Amino acid sequence: MARTRATDYDDKRRAILDRSAELFAEHGYDRASMSRIAEACRVSKANLYHYYKDKEELLFDVIRFHLEELLEVVEAADRPDFAPEQRLRALVAAILEAYRDADAEHNVQINGLRLLPADRQAELKEMERELVRIFSEAVAGVAPQLKGTKLLKPVTMSLFGMVNWHYLWFKSTGGVTRADYAELVSQLIVDGTRNLHAEPSASPRRATAAE
Repeated sequence: MARTRATDYDDKRRAILDRSAELFAEHGYDRASMSRIAEACRVSKANLYHYYKDKEELLFDVIRFHLEELLEVVEAADRPDFAPEQRLRALVAAILEAYRDADAEHNVQINGLRLLPADRQAELKEMERELVRIFSEAVAGVAPQLKGTKLLKPVTMSLFGMVNWHYLWFKSTGGVTRADYAELVSQLIVDGTRNLHAEPSASPRRATAAE
């Protein structure tokens, strides 16, 4: 007979993921053993294996849950019917707010995804691409001259560079709030792209029959 799942199974699993993210971020994936994770979670090693069969599954779920939450927040905040600048500001503010209290998960996403097998990386990278797609559309809204050009992607990734690495220096007790920084990033993109122009991206060359 299959073992009955406890009513608090999901809560306990989430607590394990939260603590695992902290250990992976603080000590590195290689040095955070299952024994160390179990001790930090205040569960037996056998109980930990009830939730996760190995460390790889833990790493995958830490990143997957984080990306799912980011996508949920960003999709809820995305309003294509807004004026372009307003849409961009709403998205930037939303993702910065989603990063609140998620420094460990964010660190693990940036540094740990490459440690997973290719098939699991592919699943997570598809979620990352969806985030990029949403922001790319918003960037193209404030800088329509970049749509279909080789500059749209680097501008979009520059935006992510500004928000993804803010956790290294941002302090909630500092003089700049998350809302302030969201406004700053948005304004940098709006002002910085105003005079940017590029030739349309070349269409892939079709192979001839002789090739």
